[in-house]
Amino acid sequence: MKEIHHWIDGKEYKGTSGRFSDVFNPATGEVQARLSLATKAELDHAVERAAEAQVKWGATNPQRRARVMMEFVRLINRDMDKMAEALSSEHGKTFPDAKGDIQRGLEVIEFCIGAPHLLKGEFTDSAGPGIDMYSMRQPLGVVAGITPFNFPAMIPLWKMGPALAAGNAMILKPSERDPSVPLMLAALLQEAGLPDGVLQVVNGDKDSVDAILDNPVIQAVGFVGSTPIAQYIYERAAATGKRAQCFGGAKNHMIIMPDADLDQAADALVGAGYGAAGERCMAISVAVPVGEKTADALIERLVPRIEKLKVGPYTAGNDVDYGPVVTKAAKENILRLVQSGIDQGAELVIDGRDFNLQGYENGFFVGPHLFDRVTPDMDIYKTEIFGPVLSTVRAGSYEEAIGLAMSHEYGNGTAIYTRDGDTARDFASRINIGMVGINVPIPVPLAYHTFGGWKKSGFGDLNQHGPDAFRFYTRTKTVTARWPSGIKEGGEFNFRAMD
Repeated sequence: MKEIHHWIDGKEYKGTSGRFSDVFNPATGEVQARLSLATKAELDHAVERAAEAQVKWGATNPQRRARVMMEFVRLINRDMDKMAEALSSEHGKTFPDAKGDIQRGLEVIEFCIGAPHLLKGEFTDSAGPGIDMYSMRQPLGVVAGITPFNFPAMIPLWKMGPALAAGNAMILKPSERDPSVPLMLAALLQEAGLPDGVLQVVNGDKDSVDAILDNPVIQAVGFVGSTPIAQYIYERAAATGKRAQCFGGAKNHMIIMPDADLDQAADALVGAGYGAAGERCMAISVAVPVGEKTADALIERLVPRIEKLKVGPYTAGNDVDYGPVVTKAAKENILRLVQSGIDQGAELVIDGRDFNLQGYENGFFVGPHLFDRVTPDMDIYKTEIFGPVLSTVRAGSYEEAIGLAMSHEYGNGTAIYTRDGDTARDFASRINIGMVGINVPIPVPLAYHTFGGWKKSGFGDLNQHGPDAFRFYTRTKTVTARWPSGIKEGGEFNFRAMD
């Protein structure tokens, strides 16, 4: 059985805990590797070595750090297919989707090549008699990233790129469900010129998370995962004086107005609702058609599109629409929630419960589901299902539709489909959700903007990637300097008024 270990000081580090976690092939249900789980002592050792390496790295010219990012981009492109293969085999994504996972992370690294510009401070000449004032953006030191299973390339790249380009060292704790790609990225960074110890990849479970939160050397923690864990990490990090940006769950609504292009909206819903088996925090899981006529016409268009979806392993070709979910437990939870929807009175228009793929009977495949006439009191509406399940909530008016999205506890992403500019502008202005799409189904910002949700989808003041990332991973030092132009006698004990 293959064993997967850690990456410490620029090389594979074999764990000593004797504790392992199984890494599955979701398509077959078989265990394909065992992952070594770190002890607290191993985590602390990685932090100590990272702190030593960070001193020299933080003092390195920002442009030289950016050149490491530039070479890293080249190497990721070189090994794209190799990493996508590893990602698909552990996560279950289709091969094109796995490459997209890597590509969206790569775009953040491309943005980080411009880090020297983002790290510039401010300067005021002659703020007072002989006085200049200037600010410097300096790295925090050692920071940590705790990343989820659903984007095993993208989210680690979102964390490590800005953190390293800003001069920090990073402890990365990736998901134990699909750990290979983060380790491959660490090896590529070393090949790109990153000094040993500046990026440490430590695999672990809750024990490692708590060790990160309790380690006094670590200055900041970035997390993506479920809302309960995001809130736990945010609160515990705050209690130990760490910065934290923690992103949690979602229940993303798409409002479909009567004037919308319904074929376009239906295509968008199928891709956004069922892509990656629904295991995306930006998946559209709630369709809100306005008016009974709109709802009936939308359902009429959705059904044949959903029935044509091809579900299978990534090895079945690039025309597969989505693969298995990540674990057996995830599959069981999805089916439990589907049953709750039936029990609570929702209309199951497309039933994927009996989906079975010949030759892959033990895999974690879930067929597509479509509910209609879902109401806000139902569990399938309130809960993030994280599976290929689309719920339709019929609204009688635009105000009712926007009220549904605004009153939900999650506020990650949302979208509206309409031809009316006034409606679109009103929606974008009023909605209390962090990322908004107008005739765009998954409004994930590009790398030079920031990504982050509101309400219980995000904890912390600064978002991921874009300029916010460099604000998060640096702190500002302001210097007031006086160079007297002549000989001064005596001391001054009061601030002088500025002329």
